[in-house]
Amino acid sequence: MESFLGINPQLLGLISLWFGLGYLCGSVPFGILMARVFGLGNLRDIGSGNIGATNVLRTGNKPAAAATLLLDALKGTLPVLAAGHFFGIDMAMAAGFGAFIGHILPFWLKFKGGKGVATYVGVLLGFGWQYLAAFAVVWLGLAISLRYSSLAALVASVAVPVFALYTGNTKLAVALLVMTFIVFLTHRKNIVRLASGQESRIGSKTNAT
Repeated sequence: MESFLGINPQLLGLISLWFGLGYLCGSVPFGILMARVFGLGNLRDIGSGNIGATNVLRTGNKPAAAATLLLDALKGTLPVLAAGHFFGIDMAMAAGFGAFIGHILPFWLKFKGGKGVATYVGVLLGFGWQYLAAFAVVWLGLAISLRYSSLAALVASVAVPVFALYTGNTKLAVALLVMTFIVFLTHRKNIVRLASGQESRIGSKTNAT
């Protein structure tokens, strides 16, 4: 069979399939669903209007925020584990990237979703606890010392592909680097606020990541 850009059509089809499945999983807006389950109203009308756990927390309902955080992470973990179990790391990367993009650009919400950090973390867990640990150590260190959640997330997202490269997993490092670049794009307002000294710190009522 003729190849497309050097990729066998069957392989390309399989990558597309797992990306699509990951996207569908990642596009489920658990923040909005949890807000409804807990009777918190329309999450789009609260705080920043973001669908992530941070905005759910602005309602003051910690169980709803915790549930959102867990589910947003799991929708990144489960596609990676499923694809990796049946077809290996290439399909796992396709599924994980799909889930990540699905959270950020869900077609259910006219492609206006979250910033992707929780799902990014879930994807890391799918590839191995050590990647999650690398992210968590950097995030906790910076969050505790500087109290900027957004800055901690940005630096931690850079540290993970570096860690993957250090461990010799070049292919995964490249995939994670692309996801990190997208995380920076979704946090560009936070970056502007950080540069101007206007970003809120962890614990403040206006904290936004």
